[in-house]
Amino acid sequence: MDKLKMYTPDKAEENFRKLAELFPDAVTETVDENGEVVRAIDKDALMQEISAKVIDGVQERYQFTWPDKKKSVVLANAPIAKTLRLQPEKSVGRDGTAGSVDSDNIYIEGDNLDALKLLQETYLGKIKMIYIDPPYNTGSDFVYNDSFKQNADDYADNSGQTDEDGNQLVQNTESNGRFHTDWLNMMYPRLRLAKDLLTDDGVIFISIDDNEVDNLTKICNEVFGANNHCGTFVINSTPNARDYGHIGKMHEYCLFYAKEVEETVTNMLPDEGKTFKYMDDKGGYNIHPLYNSNESFHKGNRPNLYYPFYVYINEPIDKENGFYKIGLESKKDSVEVYPPKSLKNQVQFVWRWGKEKAIRFMNKEVIAYEVNPGEYRIVQKMRHSEKIIRSLLIDTKYSSRRGTAEVEEILGGKIFSFPKPFSLLYDLCRVGTSENDMVLDFFSGSATTAHALMQINSEDFGNRKFIMVQIPEPTDQNGEAYRAGYLNICDVGEERIRRVGKKIKEDSPLTTQNLDIGFRCFTIDSSNMKDVYYKPSEYGQMNLDNLMDNIKEDRTPEDLLIQVMLDLGVLLSSKIEQAEIAGKKVFSVADGYLIACFDKNVMDATVIEIAKRKPFYAVFRDSGMASDSVAANFEQIFETYSPNTVRKVL
Repeated sequence: MDKLKMYTPDKAEENFRKLAELFPDAVTETVDENGEVVRAIDKDALMQEISAKVIDGVQERYQFTWPDKKKSVVLANAPIAKTLRLQPEKSVGRDGTAGSVDSDNIYIEGDNLDALKLLQETYLGKIKMIYIDPPYNTGSDFVYNDSFKQNADDYADNSGQTDEDGNQLVQNTESNGRFHTDWLNMMYPRLRLAKDLLTDDGVIFISIDDNEVDNLTKICNEVFGANNHCGTFVINSTPNARDYGHIGKMHEYCLFYAKEVEETVTNMLPDEGKTFKYMDDKGGYNIHPLYNSNESFHKGNRPNLYYPFYVYINEPIDKENGFYKIGLESKKDSVEVYPPKSLKNQVQFVWRWGKEKAIRFMNKEVIAYEVNPGEYRIVQKMRHSEKIIRSLLIDTKYSSRRGTAEVEEILGGKIFSFPKPFSLLYDLCRVGTSENDMVLDFFSGSATTAHALMQINSEDFGNRKFIMVQIPEPTDQNGEAYRAGYLNICDVGEERIRRVGKKIKEDSPLTTQNLDIGFRCFTIDSSNMKDVYYKPSEYGQMNLDNLMDNIKEDRTPEDLLIQVMLDLGVLLSSKIEQAEIAGKKVFSVADGYLIACFDKNVMDATVIEIAKRKPFYAVFRDSGMASDSVAANFEQIFETYSPNTVRKVL
């Protein structure tokens, strides 16, 4: 049996291993400042392998950097020994039942850097869309205190999340000499980790304002690649303008990046004001020229898209509107039509469709239109009532004031400051997701993203799933939220999800019977495992006693199961069933994909029954076997009944 590692991936180690696999000749050893032999990369050997210039030292080059950037990279790559603990009392079932944990949605209370690391194994490449609304760094808001004054070794111990007083958030005032640096150091590692969670066709949307939009664009260009920058939305967030002395600001931004722009698929939005000029037996339509008006596509590089259509002027389809039949063969009195040339540079345009597709839709969706007497154009019937999302989001439904009013209506008071408006997240989720996609918001706030997803699912019978992450930032003890019983921001977001889900079901009871309006609530905590790594000189009788069981006394079997699921990459939303086998408590996850038993004094009978069920993974407590005899029989039992099962212990 192999031991589970029970800590998040060490990305620096993974990167070194990948480099060593590609260029083994570049791997060497050297002596560090402490006189110890350590692994290293031979720069000269690497240069020879890649046949490219490697820049060293202070030589000039194009780059975007800031103080502690290198430590920010270390922080992103460093592993942490933490886990998630399920909170059934805060969870809500898919039908809205309090205390149930059968929902596919996830809510995580805790530092989002820890959360992103904990999700790496399980959700790597599984998130279709990420939306975040991070601190704007206005000088009065709070940022995560990642305490870069510590050395790299300290990061691995506490992931840089608290200061010496245990504070996780600090106010980043404009008088701070590290004003932009602290904000960049907060954002950079989180974006690096977030990228890995996206599917290849995934997208990320990031809200921001003037204070950091330039810096955010630069670090996003570095993390995601400038070629994957789909665009930046300008949002009419303050229609009445906010007086800044010399200018009345009305807008903020939302950056839009793809993980791989060539792979990305997005959706159009309903065009509510769409009207159609023409009608046929299929319904309304407008017409659009079939030729491609982009000069980059022309006869020279797309010769297969340059060919003639023939307009059969004696075979009208709708003579009143000037529509005629077409074909690819000349007939008596037919008129030959090629794509036109560009007016500016006289570039020969080509058709958007090749011959095969044109034949398939000939005289159904592609026809001739008489522009002027004797002058014809080949056109496509355009029937869709949708439009691509615009870069200017100027409708008042996107205003911050609208978001505030929405939360007031849902929660009955001024509970949350500056929530994002529902319509913004509704439209972004419409554009970025399909029916079964997963969405992550790791600056969840009032959980507008979860609200939008549940509403969309109720309308198109989708099964989009969300993961919300929010640090439990305390509410102001003098504020309305605290007086209403919301002790921290997580309380606000969770209650909004509960109330919104209930209302959606009440408003449409017949169409939302299967709608998932719940969430499994988790909190981030230290590892379930004791710190059993001591120097030989530090061992005493108490240490040896501790080593008899490496699991902390206050942890439950359910706690152990969640950490095992994270370690093995099993979705946190997977179905969890409990049973008793030969007097021992056994968990079955994802219909038997993982079977775990964390009880002590496990006998052969329990091991045999688990092996007979042939799980992919079987996990036991390291000290769980009742005797040396049971431990000795363990491997033989699995070899007999389920040799392909992966056996693990913790």
